[in-house]
Amino acid sequence: MTTALLLSGGVDSAVALHLLSEQGEKPDLFYIKIADKDDKELSCSAEEDIELCRVTARRYGLPLEVVDLQNEYWEHVIGYVIERAKRGLTPNPDVMCNKYIKFGCFFDLIGHRYDVVTTGHYANVLIDNEGTKWLCTARDLVKDQTDFLAQIDYGQLSRLTFPVGQLLKEEVRRKASEARLPSALRRDSQGICFLGQINYPSFLRRLLGEREGDVIDRDSGKRVGKHKGYWFYTIGQRKGLGLGGGPWFVVEKDIDNNIIYVTHGYDCEEQYRSDFILRDFHFISADCWLGADEVDVSVKIRHTPQFTPARLIRSGEGYRIITSQPLQGVAPGQFGVIYDADHIRCIGSGEIV
Repeated sequence: MTTALLLSGGVDSAVALHLLSEQGEKPDLFYIKIADKDDKELSCSAEEDIELCRVTARRYGLPLEVVDLQNEYWEHVIGYVIERAKRGLTPNPDVMCNKYIKFGCFFDLIGHRYDVVTTGHYANVLIDNEGTKWLCTARDLVKDQTDFLAQIDYGQLSRLTFPVGQLLKEEVRRKASEARLPSALRRDSQGICFLGQINYPSFLRRLLGEREGDVIDRDSGKRVGKHKGYWFYTIGQRKGLGLGGGPWFVVEKDIDNNIIYVTHGYDCEEQYRSDFILRDFHFISADCWLGADEVDVSVKIRHTPQFTPARLIRSGEGYRIITSQPLQGVAPGQFGVIYDADHIRCIGSGEIV
């Protein structure tokens, strides 16, 4: 069996390699380069990642190939981010990275040559009695990344393995320290997709610039502040508003007039929704409910360890979700990720309308 392993420079993919090596496997190693060579900050981040990957590869006596997918990344992922952000929606570049780059373009160029492609994602793949593979949640629900994988297709899933999916993060760190991996003490990236330490607002500023607008209190109609562009804000956002006397929450965006509407306090009804539509719903493996009109599910609307019980109802508009309790910050453009009622199998996802 031939295996390709994607190294990122982080501790999780390095431990995935270590686990395979303990089993006697010698996978071919790849680093996907997406940073813009003309952007000094992004290229410096990529160089650091590549150097860590090379040191890790040498540690196991394996070659590393750098796969340049810069053009594909900027076409498929950045194009998507710009289009959604201009429309006032909340894009999710991590989901699109996995769909189009890690398991899209890489599979088309290289991954198709291998029986298995391995990554350091926190997820699992389980096989049912009929032989169907399902994307399943990780043991560590705080680190679980199935929501970022919820747009991949069955052909991609059927060849993926996630060695750290059965480990807690502290166990991954411990194994990395015991093996003296170069990334053992490296902090987890809080940036976009695999762009290292680049944060999302900074990234949007490079793409769309700034444009000053008013922040309006929805209840009083009074201006309570200024902002630097509606594309920096998402429905439900509290941090980074720069308003005194909080808490304040974003509840609406007027993109034609570049106005952000906010409400004050934690208990404003406008912050919450328990009924929303998912369009273009994507099943990863299959429709496990065999077309039933209404079923019990669990749902995530953002990267969080919590799953919310809900009802999924098929309608002419798409898939209607009615949650057991109101959710704060249901943002159009984000993905609603659907799991079975026990939140073990990740069934698929759709874009929140």
